[in-house]
Amino acid sequence: MAVLFGGTGTEAHPAGHAVGLATVLREWGRIGCIGFGGPPVHIRLLRELCVKRRGWLGAAEFEDAIAACNLLPGPASTQLAIFCGWRVRRRLGALVAGAAFILPGLIAILALAVLFLAGAPPRWVLGAGAGAGAAVAAVAAHAGWDLLTAGWNRRGHLPRRVAYLFAGGAAAATSGPWVVVVLLGCGVAEFALRRTNGPRAASVTPAAHAAVAGTFGGGAAGPLTWVAFKVGALAYGGGFVIIPMMQGDAVDQYHWMTGTQFLNAVALGQITPGPVVQTVAVVGYAAAGLAGGALASVIAFAPSFTFVLLGADRFDRLRADARARAFLDGAGPAAIGAILGSAIPLARAVGEPWQYAVLAGAAVLLFVLRRGVVLTLLSAGAVGVFVAVAGGPLPR
Repeated sequence: MAVLFGGTGTEAHPAGHAVGLATVLREWGRIGCIGFGGPPVHIRLLRELCVKRRGWLGAAEFEDAIAACNLLPGPASTQLAIFCGWRVRRRLGALVAGAAFILPGLIAILALAVLFLAGAPPRWVLGAGAGAGAAVAAVAAHAGWDLLTAGWNRRGHLPRRVAYLFAGGAAAATSGPWVVVVLLGCGVAEFALRRTNGPRAASVTPAAHAAVAGTFGGGAAGPLTWVAFKVGALAYGGGFVIIPMMQGDAVDQYHWMTGTQFLNAVALGQITPGPVVQTVAVVGYAAAGLAGGALASVIAFAPSFTFVLLGADRFDRLRADARARAFLDGAGPAAIGAILGSAIPLARAVGEPWQYAVLAGAAVLLFVLRRGVVLTLLSAGAVGVFVAVAGGPLPR
């Protein structure tokens, strides 16, 4: 969802070759290393760099780019980072900026995946994962609630928005792998309802979903490719909307991970810098080792690069496109519902009594005391380490 910042009056320098690739690599790499806290932090850092400090983009153009990226599926803050790189150095700038933004967090999360998903990790590592994982359901609920309250007054038909919200929530709570079908269906339904003439757009069915999934071939690589593709190309509403989709696929359908391991994966995606979408790298690692983690990441981020490289010069028209906005007005509320609904299966994956206490404490930190996500997860992990060292029970 769009996060807009006030203007500064700074005028942008013309896009071209004035900015060296070494500068792009250094500046976007710095953001990739310190970008803890998700999209709001990424957007703030990009704005400080490109608008306030360097003047590469004007304030209005930057805000238009945020809005356009939020109309695209996939990780919006990653697409914004790629777009800003495109704006200062065109295609090479986009490629270098995107890679520099993504790689630090990707390397960190894969290194942690090796540690946390090892066959016999140290007991303190299991405790840290169990503690941080127990807090994930509260983090998901908090993310969904923030998006819900921020977008409640947006334009649109209120009863339909509520219906889409509940549809997404029900799908995430009961049938994770099919969340993408519900999101697309809600977007298509809103688009069709706003058309004044002509036939309605065709709805997306589970059979169509299965047919598309089948085109990616068999074996571990085939399902992993499809899961990563859904994460990168079909997910609306921000990073957390991918959680129920990945959980349904990785835990319930393909059994690459246990529920506890998936909670660890989500927690790792939150405490490492960069986009939450990098959680898919842990799923890929669980499915096929480091090669699987790299494959999943490449496939998940490829659509973001493609969208920007092919359409960056049309971002202004995309924001004004009534069809795109109609689709988002249906898919967006469903995505928020999916984020809220994902808290239910995430909470069901918690097994030990002390983990429920950690979950309650995380909810208090996030909703009542308004502490940050990273601090909350690190605190929960510390509690888990204490329980493990003290000889307390850990989830299997």
